[in-house]
Amino acid sequence: SKLAKELGIMKQPDPFKWTNQIVMNCADIDIITASFVPEGGEEINATGFNYQNEDEKVTLCFPSILQKGSGSLKIDFVGELNDKMKGFYRSKYTTPSGENRYAAVTQFEATDARRAFPCWDEPAIKATFDITLIIPKDRIALSNMNVVDRKPYPEDHSLVEVKFATTPIMSTYLVAFVIGEYDFVESQSSDGVTVRVYTPVGKAEQGKFALEVATKTLPFYKDYFSVPYPLPKIDLIAIADFAAGAMENWGLVTYRETALLIDPKNSCASSRQWVALVVGHELAHQWFGNLVTMEWWTHLWLNEGFASWIEYLCVDHCFPEYDIWTQFVSADYTRALDLDALDNSHPIEVDVGHPSEVDEIFDAISYSKGASVIRMLHNYIGDEDFRKGMNAYLLKFQHKNASTEDLWECLEQASGKPIAAVMNSWTKQMGFPIIVVDQEQHGSDRVLKISQKKFCASGPRNDENCPNWMVPISICTSEDPSCTKMKVLLDQPETTVNITNIAPDHWIKINPGTVGFYRIQYSTTMLESLLPGIRDLTLLPVDRLGLQNDLFSLARAGMISTVEVLKVMEAFVNEPNYTVWSDLSCNLGVLSSLLSHTDFHEDIQEFIRDLFTPIGMKLGWDSKTGEGHLDALLRGLVLGKLGKAGHKATLEEARRRFKEHVEGKQTLPADLRSPVYLTVLKHGDSTTLDTMLKLHKQADMQEEKNRIERVLGAIPAPDLIQRVLNFALSEEVRPQDTVSVIGGVAGSSKQGRKAAWKFVKDNWEELHNRYQGGFLISRLIKLTADGFAIDKMAAEVKSFFESHHAPAAERTVQQCCENILLNAAWLKRDAEDIHQYLLQRKAPPV
Repeated sequence: SKLAKELGIMKQPDPFKWTNQIVMNCADIDIITASFVPEGGEEINATGFNYQNEDEKVTLCFPSILQKGSGSLKIDFVGELNDKMKGFYRSKYTTPSGENRYAAVTQFEATDARRAFPCWDEPAIKATFDITLIIPKDRIALSNMNVVDRKPYPEDHSLVEVKFATTPIMSTYLVAFVIGEYDFVESQSSDGVTVRVYTPVGKAEQGKFALEVATKTLPFYKDYFSVPYPLPKIDLIAIADFAAGAMENWGLVTYRETALLIDPKNSCASSRQWVALVVGHELAHQWFGNLVTMEWWTHLWLNEGFASWIEYLCVDHCFPEYDIWTQFVSADYTRALDLDALDNSHPIEVDVGHPSEVDEIFDAISYSKGASVIRMLHNYIGDEDFRKGMNAYLLKFQHKNASTEDLWECLEQASGKPIAAVMNSWTKQMGFPIIVVDQEQHGSDRVLKISQKKFCASGPRNDENCPNWMVPISICTSEDPSCTKMKVLLDQPETTVNITNIAPDHWIKINPGTVGFYRIQYSTTMLESLLPGIRDLTLLPVDRLGLQNDLFSLARAGMISTVEVLKVMEAFVNEPNYTVWSDLSCNLGVLSSLLSHTDFHEDIQEFIRDLFTPIGMKLGWDSKTGEGHLDALLRGLVLGKLGKAGHKATLEEARRRFKEHVEGKQTLPADLRSPVYLTVLKHGDSTTLDTMLKLHKQADMQEEKNRIERVLGAIPAPDLIQRVLNFALSEEVRPQDTVSVIGGVAGSSKQGRKAAWKFVKDNWEELHNRYQGGFLISRLIKLTADGFAIDKMAAEVKSFFESHHAPAAERTVQQCCENILLNAAWLKRDAEDIHQYLLQRKAPPV
């Protein structure tokens, strides 16, 4: 459908050169007429429009020179309500009666406001916006600000004209409007802001959880920043077709349904946690990003890294029982370390030229490494000075733009520490150090020798020009593992540290709390003294996790044998903590995937069964009274791991419960659905797949549809794998979810990996057309190409993308090729040793 609009822009051009042209951003828009009225002067009509499509610009040409000073520019234009999930687009939804309809919604970040109206579409060109929407009278219209007038549209009585209040000065990428059919729930935060959560019709109940989080979060941020929320209202709205998780448009935050809607009966614990984190993240942006905006996309990381850190602070405030900071280490910190160890990583701050390069930096470096170095910085400064500096920064730059340096300056003034010098080494150069530690006991003193070098996923290098970091290092001892005994700032390649009054039998741990963004290689004796702390749980959960994760990545880099890590993993048999298990499970998944290229894949499954059986038996299938959020997460994780690995009793019970669920005798609790679905599919046939597809069709909640979509790929038979892949592109799956169906196939088995890659190649035109640019195309490539472990596959992936260009995913392709080569090297190096270890593990003692 076409959209006709009239745009009135008041522009005060500052150093105005004498010109008869005006250049603006504009994409997929046809301008009908344009005119310029200088203040108090005559209207001049534009005589020509030159579109520079490559640069997404238009030049308006006028017959005479435009006089200096302010004036207004009027443009009549037509645009398209596209189906690409960017700009002003149409989102398909089904009404309660089963009819397909469309909502009109926006997604402008990074550079797509220009698809909705001609504008100066850069974050530093801020303006106020007066928005009026003419809509069918039975629809709801929302925008950044509150409605000030709603009246019948004179030319057509089936329409109404909705006028919104003027926005504050803001960037174009944060403008938003939504037209559709919605219900809402409403509340007031303790500081008087009206909060509404808009849901699909008939699902208002499912907005209550997010509403509760939002009303708690606004006062928390107001208090944390000492700056009030600047708008009269905030709306959170669930959009059916939505590429990202959510978007922080000022005053009108848009979400995927699964990032906002919670049904008390049918939502699992991990969904509630996800909603809480995403709401916390987007609301943080209302200050950090919206009130103060980055100068240019190079500083995107400031927005995203900061919001990705503080979302955890906020959830920890609202839900202390989530133990969310431990989960941060597994979800963000280790993920960023893995990506940043690659040669094809990039610094946090990236020079961005063309708009197509912006999409590419919405990755784990901007978000997760960004969040991790801010967590490290917060720890280095201390909370009080950090808040002081944040407040100064927000007040100094409110309604303006700022760069990374501006934030460092405010934090430096508040703390008196060399923030810029320390942080530049983390944001301007890529990668991170590995800290090598050795010790000697001298009487009652312990002397530590600490050195740093760049950590590379492919193992140590002897480069002459090795980069250095300014590394805040904390040290604790077994006397009090939760308390930092000493802090040093390592600002040269190596140093020695003397710790007084420490008994020879006490251990020393670097980086307590796993806060510093680096990996550690201990000397053999230091490591051996730390390992009992895993078994007897004297190390903190986050440190047990960090120790194991460091060792796993050292093994992948060939610095220690993978067998050493398997031995350490066996020490986790008494582990009670969900997040520690989650990280173990992840690493075992990586190993299992690697060993699927060998003929002893079954042996690693047995190792997994042995490791997870004791905790599985202890937890059982049914939740007990007094259990909480983390128990629910742990049970789902462990049962899914055992079921997938073919643990007999788990498989039988899963089949029994699945049958009862399908027959309607006993509905599976939401927290058990994923593990049960995964288990029955992994060991299932065409009947199982038919049943799952039927459940998918019947599911009313997007969360349940996604839950099924993510596990369908586990089905083993090649012909059924093909059916799942075809299903991924069918009308049954929302466009943003296709990627996780294909990814589920690729991640499930060796056959799945081959089939998914072939499917992506065969359907490349359609997939690329569907996700043009956007980061979903990068995600798709990563999910389908990353798991191979043969050198020649790297060459195949590389050559495929040389002839099928995906500019927004160029770096992702390079990272995938690098990962494939790393996998192949790892397999060549360690496969035989792993096999021998797994065999002798079960050999009877002689």
